[in-house]
Amino acid sequence: MLSKLLRVGEGRMVKRLKKVADYVNMLSDDVEELTDAELKAKTDEFKKRLADGETLDSLLPEAFAVAREAAWRVLDQRPFDVQVMGGAALHMGNAAEMKTGEGKTLTCVLPAYLNALAGKGVHIVTVNDYLAKRDSEWMGRVHRFLGLQVGVIVAPMTPDERRVAYNADITYGTNNEFGFDYLRDNMTHSLDDLVQRGHSYAIVDEVDSILIDEARTPLIISGLADGASNWYTEFARLVLLMDKDVHYEVDLRKRAVGVHEKGVEFVEDQLGIDNLYEAANSPLVSYLNNALKAKELFNRDKDYIVCDGEVLIVDEFTGRVLLGRRYNEGMHQAIEAKEHVEIKAENQTLATITLQNYFRLYDKLAGMTGTAQTEAAELYEIYKLGVVAIPTNKPMIRKDQPDLIYKTEEAKYMAVVDDVAERYEKGQPVLIGTTSVESSEYLSRQFTKWRIPHNVLNAKYHEQEAGIIAVAGRRGGVTVATNMAGRGTDIVLGGNVDFLTDQRLRGRGLDPVETPDEYEAAWHSELPIVKEEASKEAAEVIEAGGLYVLGTERHESRRIDNQLRGRSGRQGDPGESRFYLSLGDELMRRFNGATLEALLTRLNLPDDVPIEAKMVTRAIKSAQTQVEQQNFEVRKNVLKYDEVMNQQRKVIYAERRRILEGENLQQQALDLVRDVVTAYVNGATSEGYVEDWDMDALWSALGTLYPVGIKHESLTRTDEDSEHGELTRDELLEALLADAERAYAAREAELEKIGGEGAMRQLERNVLLNVVDRKWREHLYEMDYLKEGIGLRAMAQRDPLVEYQREGYDMFMAMLDGMKEESVGFLFNVAVEAVPASQVTPVQVPEECAGLVADDRVDTASRRCDENSSTLRAKGIDNKAPALTYFGPSEDGSPQVQCNGGGAQKTPAGVPAGATRRERREAARRQGRRAKPPRFG
Repeated sequence: MLSKLLRVGEGRMVKRLKKVADYVNMLSDDVEELTDAELKAKTDEFKKRLADGETLDSLLPEAFAVAREAAWRVLDQRPFDVQVMGGAALHMGNAAEMKTGEGKTLTCVLPAYLNALAGKGVHIVTVNDYLAKRDSEWMGRVHRFLGLQVGVIVAPMTPDERRVAYNADITYGTNNEFGFDYLRDNMTHSLDDLVQRGHSYAIVDEVDSILIDEARTPLIISGLADGASNWYTEFARLVLLMDKDVHYEVDLRKRAVGVHEKGVEFVEDQLGIDNLYEAANSPLVSYLNNALKAKELFNRDKDYIVCDGEVLIVDEFTGRVLLGRRYNEGMHQAIEAKEHVEIKAENQTLATITLQNYFRLYDKLAGMTGTAQTEAAELYEIYKLGVVAIPTNKPMIRKDQPDLIYKTEEAKYMAVVDDVAERYEKGQPVLIGTTSVESSEYLSRQFTKWRIPHNVLNAKYHEQEAGIIAVAGRRGGVTVATNMAGRGTDIVLGGNVDFLTDQRLRGRGLDPVETPDEYEAAWHSELPIVKEEASKEAAEVIEAGGLYVLGTERHESRRIDNQLRGRSGRQGDPGESRFYLSLGDELMRRFNGATLEALLTRLNLPDDVPIEAKMVTRAIKSAQTQVEQQNFEVRKNVLKYDEVMNQQRKVIYAERRRILEGENLQQQALDLVRDVVTAYVNGATSEGYVEDWDMDALWSALGTLYPVGIKHESLTRTDEDSEHGELTRDELLEALLADAERAYAAREAELEKIGGEGAMRQLERNVLLNVVDRKWREHLYEMDYLKEGIGLRAMAQRDPLVEYQREGYDMFMAMLDGMKEESVGFLFNVAVEAVPASQVTPVQVPEECAGLVADDRVDTASRRCDENSSTLRAKGIDNKAPALTYFGPSEDGSPQVQCNGGGAQKTPAGVPAGATRRERREAARRQGRRAKPPRFG
């Protein structure tokens, strides 16, 4: 219903966009007459007009006309009217649905140029590092021609290189890189280490993939935590002895397992324990569940591969290996134990955010994709993104054939091979889409057996994907691709001329960034030659029927199926698509498989004879709808729980930024001292009369925080007009606050003798940041455990989300109190020493960002301290960066693990090495309680 309501008014929006395109066309004649220098000068003119009060909306037609002309002069590509319409939709903050081959990458140039004029930075988000780098070079040629600077963020870059890239007018990167930089910025201890400069405007390429498919998995930065790997090995052995449907049950639809009573008894007998579910054994339940999931739900060469003794996750949407990504909550260790490889330590969360909450940080958000209408309701509900369907430049003439369903997988694959062989014989290019690495390699072996030349594009060969996809439309080309691997690279009949031209120029040693002038000159001479060669071959391919897309299995999401089909029939080209299915397919087994099998049995058809039936189509659509709804509920659930953390995260990150930016924290530190002393006095005087107060206990507790300079005996009145020992709570508090302020002034004088003027300010910043970070890490640790067990509250007829919100709030407030107490204790008691101020290492600037430095837009000079100055080092406060692990959804095969020197999280004091998570948790709690005030009764 919401989807239908959202489409009301869609026609009016398209008409409005068409008027924008018409206006841009009116201006084109005048813009075409400008010289290159005059065209470039338009950028400074637009910036000045913005500064004088004009708006981006009023500049849109002129800016689009200028960017369009620049694209023609630089790339020999002139954006069509529909691309201008798409660009306008993006500027207005919509998700533009543009079919595959309609030129989304070029469309993005127009709104990126316009919004970059404001000087606040434009972020263009791609699905992988390769596309980010490619687009920053390719489209960056247009922006650089117009005088704008373009940066790119890729995985291996250093913080200094990232800072330079973010200071560009337009910055390309992946959702993971942008999100992790945001989290790292909120973990840094110096303003100089910040890399991002705000969140003004973002354009998300393949918006459905990034904001929908990957939104189930949050971005997590974690550090190593000690774990008991022997339990993973023991339970991997135990579950092999357990029988499905006897000891446990499996729900494939929900991807869940449940242990039967017989299973519980079996495990208790094997481990020699009385009760698996008693509190002391609760960690064992998690080991058991993970081991069963590893056995039944995670399949080798489909969900993961094992390479060089390491378990590597395969992205379910792209089929690419996600190097460095690990399942959390012990799941990855359970799979490692199952595969008998080295079990790596579990990680503890240090910082986390969902993609939903990260992208909601932007003042304006837009996106592009070929398939968004099916998710229009979710995009609007979560991101307030309206979906606008942009018309195609030429009518679509692709033929989408009905599905063929076979009784067995073997029969299906033999039919696929026969079909591909027939197409190959007549020279028609074929793209075969599979859902797993295993399937793609099986088909590859069959093609090799039948001597059909082909390319394989899957998780194991992602490095070659752009080159393979670029030639997939050539005569007789046969390409086997796992799901949507290679997405983002156009399959052009006869070959992708831009890619082939670039390949030739790079073969001569030319590069659009390192040798831009030579590259541009060679580009314009080489491109016509490549175009002529490709057009001849394209005519032959069109004669053969265009690109034939063959799907070997339906995906659980209709969008993914539509994306595969959409690779054919671009820009009015002929094409054809068909899906081959079997009753053994994952989707058919999970939903309605038994009904279809009964139908085929009644028809008594041979295995190699397919059926085409509307019932099959309806069953598949129903199954996909159910899965999509389940996944939507999962994403909404993730967001609901993260919303609790999001409010807390905003408070903590705002406090950190205030500490980082505040030149003088003296007042804040004194406020903390007053708050803590007041809390101690309130606790001691909340009940009874003055003679009931335990003044000795109060003085003892205060003595652990700061050196108390007065005795409570001196505060009691002994004059003739009052009773002996009379003292009010306000008088007691006033005296102690004055004493604490005196002690703080004395502490400051003491530190200035050691570290010179400003030493106390250094200590305040250092202590406050360290305490905030440590208590926040402990809080995340506790919140992880709270979320793990919160589902059990439903058994007590309580809403788990409400309970999570209530308990999470209580824990957060307790953490804030703990922060205050610990900070005051450190400020007064930590031992310090003076050390010479270190010199700052010069910034190493990457080649692609060198232009920013030339423009003096980024200060890359060495930041050096006065040789005679010194800084304070607080003993016991560790400023070393811990070894970090980055976990998040990725469609890229580049590494996601980066270790930043420093040590991993230490085991709490008093806990032996190899302790369980429960023991570490209890130890952390004991440490957190250490500074709390005593009870007074």
